[in-house]
Amino acid sequence: MDKVFVQGLEVLTTIGVYEWEKGIRQKLRFDLEMGFDNHPAAADDDIHKALDYASLSQKVAAYAEQNHVELVETMAERIAQLILAEFPVLSVKVRLTKPAAVPNAAGVGVEIERFAAGCRIS
Repeated sequence: MDKVFVQGLEVLTTIGVYEWEKGIRQKLRFDLEMGFDNHPAAADDDIHKALDYASLSQKVAAYAEQNHVELVETMAERIAQLILAEFPVLSVKVRLTKPAAVPNAAGVGVEIERFAAGCRIS
């Protein structure tokens, strides 16, 4: 299966379980990988047959900026659901990093993979 990816999409949002986190905006970094058949777009050199990763990136950023959750796990799950619902992808892998969460670490986070209904790709 072909993959389309967006790497290092940075968004400022309110996220965290601690009271002090609920009053500030923190950076999240999204690395997204979607299972998508690139053959039709490549064969015809047709942008209309390609996955619109600019639109996808804008929707992910807008959702993360406007929807506040406590856990990175929750945000990753909701982003995966958003992408599967709004874009013609077969799968999505979301790697979500919270860069400033742990001192002396470049970042912490989660990585999940979800599949479109009836689709299981390995």
